[in-house]
Amino acid sequence: MKKLFTPIFIIACLAFVSCSSTRKGASSTTDNGKIDLVFVQVNDVYEIAPLENGLVGGMARVATLKQDYKAKNPNTFLVMAGDFLSPSVYNSLKYEGKRIRGKQMVEAMNAAGMDMAIFGNHEFDISETELQDRINESRFHWIASNSFQKKENVVASFVKTTPDGSAPLPESYLMAVTDADGTTATIGFIGLTLPFNKASYVGYADPFAVADTLYNRIKNSCDAVVAITHQSMEDDIALAKRLPGLAAIIGGHEHDMRYQKVGNVYITKAHANARSAYVIKLRINHRNQSIKVKTGLKMINESVAMDPATDVVVKKWTDIANKNYASLGFDATKVVMQKGEPLDGRETEVRSTTTNFTSMITASIKQAAPLADVAIINAGAIRVDDILQMPVTQYDILRSLPFGGSIIEVDMKGRLLLKVLETGLKNRGIGGFLHYSSDLVLNIDTHTWMLKGLPLDAEKTYHVALLDFLMTGGEANMDYLNPKNPDIVKMYPVITDINDPRSDVRLAIIRYMEKF
Repeated sequence: MKKLFTPIFIIACLAFVSCSSTRKGASSTTDNGKIDLVFVQVNDVYEIAPLENGLVGGMARVATLKQDYKAKNPNTFLVMAGDFLSPSVYNSLKYEGKRIRGKQMVEAMNAAGMDMAIFGNHEFDISETELQDRINESRFHWIASNSFQKKENVVASFVKTTPDGSAPLPESYLMAVTDADGTTATIGFIGLTLPFNKASYVGYADPFAVADTLYNRIKNSCDAVVAITHQSMEDDIALAKRLPGLAAIIGGHEHDMRYQKVGNVYITKAHANARSAYVIKLRINHRNQSIKVKTGLKMINESVAMDPATDVVVKKWTDIANKNYASLGFDATKVVMQKGEPLDGRETEVRSTTTNFTSMITASIKQAAPLADVAIINAGAIRVDDILQMPVTQYDILRSLPFGGSIIEVDMKGRLLLKVLETGLKNRGIGGFLHYSSDLVLNIDTHTWMLKGLPLDAEKTYHVALLDFLMTGGEANMDYLNPKNPDIVKMYPVITDINDPRSDVRLAIIRYMEKF
């Protein structure tokens, strides 16, 4: 991988290097004028270790995949199209006195030979200081075309600091490559992130406007331009239509693998958690001034060996995590549900509608607190942003609700319960969207909340089981939901006995699943 170019350095290069000079290639008589590059793409990877009892994924397998292609073509590059620092169960754990917050992922990516990465919306889940540490620890290049750091109302590029000095993350990146017969080429990259996460330390520019500007700025100084994106497929399609001269869009954000060709622009998105990788092969032919792209999906399973060096890093962090879990009374490797439909915990779904997974969670809360009339959980407690495949282990539950939390029981007036439920509806699309047990339904025609077939009574007292976080007033638009609210009739003692499933909602879910 060549040196990362800062914007100033790129401008300097443009003064001396024209697009035509790069396309001429080397002067060697053996130069055939053709050069091939390979991009191995992963995206939305929250787990460093294999999933589904070790059958799929794992950064050690990703490392091997890159090595296999690189052995055939030295111009092979591993690309992460966003979302890898969060969400993760590791983010709730501590190591050497600090929250881990993606440290395990950066170390595994370094070992795997990651070459380039962009921000996904979940990179901004962690604090500004934590993100800065992860950037500094990384040995791969970051491209940040439309995501910037806000400090005291000043918006500027994020900066990477290493023992060699500090440099801003570039808005575009030019990479020079050479093959065995001396053919050379320059590839330009832009990195776009959907402006979804509104963390206070992040500012965004419009991704389409930025793409237009950067593409037109660099297109004449390189042989091909590739966009690495973390945004919806609809936006990637719009980008391809807007910039038909792009060689490829290497994308992330959706988790279920996406592929589309718009004109001559290929759009690829692999399965989440490295269940697959897209392999994009790019051939530049200087003699006829053409660019050809071939794509293929490679499933990452038992057919791909574990890279020993990366596996050492993975096992180090797995051991650290397992010790944390054991101290909380969990056995991460134990299977709790052997068969059934995959459980949908994707953020886009759980923050807007009921899924089979959210129904199972509220049922488990109701089972743990059988005297409750209603069980409620906020969507923001579910952080897996993934589809859980069978068999499901205790680790899958831990990673699904990494912050845990006890189930508390409260007697409240119906008018307060109604206010909470209505706020949950207004919070659709964010973490404050609420899920509730199946006995409670909303009659859409009359907009009436019905409990076991009867309308909720504003004056009646209801026994409600909910996550402890909800009673802090800290959820979006629910500052009124706290012990001081006069419509809280009684709060029951918090359960701390780890043998009681109310002590941790994850334990309640595990106990419920074990019945199946």
